[in-house]
Amino acid sequence: MANVCERADRGVEACQIAVRIVQFSRDGRLRTLTISKDALSLGLAAQCELGQGPGPLQTSSGLGAVPSIGSAGAPEVASRGLPEEAYEGTKRLRVLMVEDEPADVELVVRALRQAGFETTADIAQTGEEFTDLVRKNLYDVILADYKLPNWNGLESVAVLRQEGLDIPVILVSGALGEQTAVECIKQGAADYVLKDHLARLPEAVRRAMRERKLREDHRQAQEELARSNRDLEQFAYVASHDLQEPLRMVATYTQLLAERYKGKLDSDADKYMHYAVDGALRMQKLVQDLLAFSRVGRQGMALENTDSNAVLQLALLNLEAAIQEGGAIVEHAQLPAVVADGSQLVQVFQNLIGNAIKFHGSEPPLIQVAAGVKGKEWVFSVADNGIGIAPENVDNVFVIFRRLHTRAEYSGNGIGLSICKKIVEQHGGRIWIESKPDHGSIFYFTIPIKAMPKQ
Repeated sequence: MANVCERADRGVEACQIAVRIVQFSRDGRLRTLTISKDALSLGLAAQCELGQGPGPLQTSSGLGAVPSIGSAGAPEVASRGLPEEAYEGTKRLRVLMVEDEPADVELVVRALRQAGFETTADIAQTGEEFTDLVRKNLYDVILADYKLPNWNGLESVAVLRQEGLDIPVILVSGALGEQTAVECIKQGAADYVLKDHLARLPEAVRRAMRERKLREDHRQAQEELARSNRDLEQFAYVASHDLQEPLRMVATYTQLLAERYKGKLDSDADKYMHYAVDGALRMQKLVQDLLAFSRVGRQGMALENTDSNAVLQLALLNLEAAIQEGGAIVEHAQLPAVVADGSQLVQVFQNLIGNAIKFHGSEPPLIQVAAGVKGKEWVFSVADNGIGIAPENVDNVFVIFRRLHTRAEYSGNGIGLSICKKIVEQHGGRIWIESKPDHGSIFYFTIPIKAMPKQ
């Protein structure tokens, strides 16, 4: 490919400098793009045979469809990528430039083309033009001058955010102080390149596009994971719901068999019937727990201003029998009002306090509930003096149906903390535990601090 740039004074006024970009096409002729200083495309083509120098300028209508560099309502400036022979290894690039200097536009396009990009570009000089173009077209990257007479190019970041578009913005400016550059990056610009260092622009574009691809891949993976989780929850709900009735029948009739024939057969028969009844009842409880887990958040959350003190009292009322039987003491400080689903918050307190009563040590259970502000969250804590948890098991306790003890030691199916985790995360919070064996445990969970919107 041969590129020839020369001044064409003929047919153009002295103040209009025309740049001719000449390149070989497949048929051996030279295609020439002429861009005048005032950004008018003259639509000219120079033709000569392969091996000859440029011939006299001739107007031609045989250029075909040419990607354009245009602005909304303004004349177009044509830009042709590499010849077809050189397309292999190049990348198509759709660019929106926020720029008011045609000469700078040409320099930027040339830098990208020399780096192997087949560039198509549009130009915007105002916020209205920019907004109109991003709504109509799909762009790979935005190249914005930092300061225009009527607009600040960095404002393109805010426009893209408002339109819900993820297009990297690279600032291309004549001068940009270090402090200003850092501030621009903080506000969302992908990078910045000085106009006298355009050689690093192609790599900045490649890096910005790679990062955008990673974000898109991550978003798709998150959406796929969420969809898969919804499908699993739907399956768990349907399966557990539909299994209720047949399991009830199995449990009922095995119990009837055990009652009617106990002692009338040999000792092995009595033992087998006991196993059958126990297995049926445990399976029934597992299905009920799975149904409870799948129902969490299924109907959505009724978020409202909720008094945590009232929620805690309701949880303690539900646990009244266990508290009296275990001789437990529950202390609590004044708790805050939070934006939450009150019924789900009751479940969290009930499960955490219920576990503290169940897994008590040699001393009567002492449970302390407190809350405090940390950053933009309320941090709740439920501390006990129970048997504690070994460090290697602190993550396992939140896994559904994961038990750390045998059923002979402690009853239950290992569902309570899984429900707590699901509820807290649906509220936008976190839950974790600090514990040592024989030194009790402290469960922490957070609820974001936010205000209910006014009706």
